[in-house]
Amino acid sequence: MLHAALNGARHRAEHPSLPVTPAELAAAAVEVIGAGARAIHFHARGPDGGESLAADDVALALGALRHAVPGTPLGVSTGARSTPDASRRLGAVEAWAILPDFASVNFDEAGAVALAQLLRSRGVGVEAGLANRHAAERLVDSGLGAQCLRVLLEPDDPEAAGALQTVAQLEAVLDRAGVRSPRLMHGTDQTAWRLLAEAAARGYDTRVGLEDTLTLPDGRPTSGNAALVAEARRRLREAAARR
Repeated sequence: MLHAALNGARHRAEHPSLPVTPAELAAAAVEVIGAGARAIHFHARGPDGGESLAADDVALALGALRHAVPGTPLGVSTGARSTPDASRRLGAVEAWAILPDFASVNFDEAGAVALAQLLRSRGVGVEAGLANRHAAERLVDSGLGAQCLRVLLEPDDPEAAGALQTVAQLEAVLDRAGVRSPRLMHGTDQTAWRLLAEAAARGYDTRVGLEDTLTLPDGRPTSGNAALVAEARRRLREAAARR
C-alpha cells in the first residue's frame, strides 16, 4: 500500500503547495488518490497554521477529507511537537469527537504506550512509529506490537547507509519478539527515495509526500504531493514487475 504524507511539520515557506487548511488538505487528497495513493496521513493544523491535536482542528480536517475522498483510510499524527507534555497530549486525543481511521504514535516519545492504548480503546488503528532501537524495544516491552495496525520503520538518520543500518536494528528487535504486524518503511529528505525503493524490494508498505521530501528522485523540486505519489507509484510498479 502506498500512503501519501501530505504536510508533516513543514512550513508553507518550504513549498508553495504545502496543504495546511482543511480545504487545502481535501484538494491535495483528491489529487494524491488520483495519482495512486491508497491511504492518507496528515498533521492537523490550527487557525495559526501550526500543528494541533485540538479536537476542533482534527474534526475540521477529517470532515473535509472524508467529504473529498470518501472511503479512503485517513490517519493523523500524534507527534509531541504540537503538545510536548505527555498528559496534555493524552487529554487532547481523549477529547476527539471525530476519530481518524488510524493514528501514528512515535514510540521514542514520552507517553507513547498510554497514548497507543487510548487510541486502541477508542477503535483507532495504531501505527507504531519506530525511529531508533529504543523505540522498537519500548514497543516490544509494551506488549502492543501484535496489536498495531502497522509498524512504521522510519529511521531518522540523514544518510541512506545509516538509515538502512537502523532499519536492520529495528527489524532484529521486532523479529526476535515475534512482532509480525504489517511494516511500512519510509525515509525523509535525502533518504526518502532510497528507502522507498528498499520497501518495494522487501514487499513492505511505503509512503511519500511533502512531509517526507520536497524533491523528485533526480533532485528536481516537485510540483507537489501528487507528483511525488505518481513517481512513487511508477517505481513501485516497476519493482513489482521485477519480483
